[in-house]
Amino acid sequence: MPEPGSGYAGPIAARAKINLYLHVTGRRDDGYHLLDSLFVRIDLADRIWWRPAHTDRLQVTGPFAAALSADAAGDNLVLKAVESVRCATGGTFCAEIVLEKNIPAAAGLGGGSADAAAMLKTFAAEFGGSIELDRLALALGADVPPCLVETPVLASGIGEILTPVPALPDFGVVLVNPGVPVSTPAVFRRRTGRFSEAMPWDGSPRDIASLVAALAQRRNDLEEPAWLEAPVIGRVLEALEAEPDLLLARMSGSGATCFGITEGPEKAQALAAAIAQRHPDWWTYGGAAVTVV
Repeated sequence: MPEPGSGYAGPIAARAKINLYLHVTGRRDDGYHLLDSLFVRIDLADRIWWRPAHTDRLQVTGPFAAALSADAAGDNLVLKAVESVRCATGGTFCAEIVLEKNIPAAAGLGGGSADAAAMLKTFAAEFGGSIELDRLALALGADVPPCLVETPVLASGIGEILTPVPALPDFGVVLVNPGVPVSTPAVFRRRTGRFSEAMPWDGSPRDIASLVAALAQRRNDLEEPAWLEAPVIGRVLEALEAEPDLLLARMSGSGATCFGITEGPEKAQALAAAIAQRHPDWWTYGGAAVTVV
């Protein structure tokens, strides 16, 4: 995609996330669910540019711009993040922002949350001094606080309690999305049964095999309700699990994107290309987890 003209700061990378596992451990009286989840950022990223302006303005470009057209008038998390920093600082600044949308929307990859977190950090550094970013992030959404952190992190509570994770080994990631947006509230409404127990993440896996073994003892509690909401998710997981070079297949977040772990980004890219050939209607991506920044 062409970059904006002169006068813009950027590009700022807003990296997607995947949930290597996600346990739903309870529900608060206000309806928010309690989670136990391992967030990892990946090298797929939206890109953002900005410059000072007289009024806030957002232009969305990129392969997934159309999915956000309804939000561009003011409901986008990017603009809400700018407004939250402005309110917290008592500032009068405004910004013209260009968002290159490379992450699918409503896909379990935290694209909107990553965009918001990137803007919070950027505008806090530019205008905000010592404002409480964690509080502003949580007010924008439960996935935004983990997206303030670029390295792997354990999220608990409703997503606001963050615990750093010891080093993870490098690994490749293949993503597959069937092109069906999935509503997170709808998935949670379909969840039934008992809540899971939290499983503390102990130690540091020495290699990919150890990482996969630890993840195999965990799961994504939202997979089954997401299948009910969008049955094609089951077919995506079957397609991933049929690949012999894939070490683990799982859904991310509340879906519909599913991911597979490989020994490196080259294998992930090859698998993404092979799946795209067999399923041309599906979006695929092959890349790497961001384990060190």
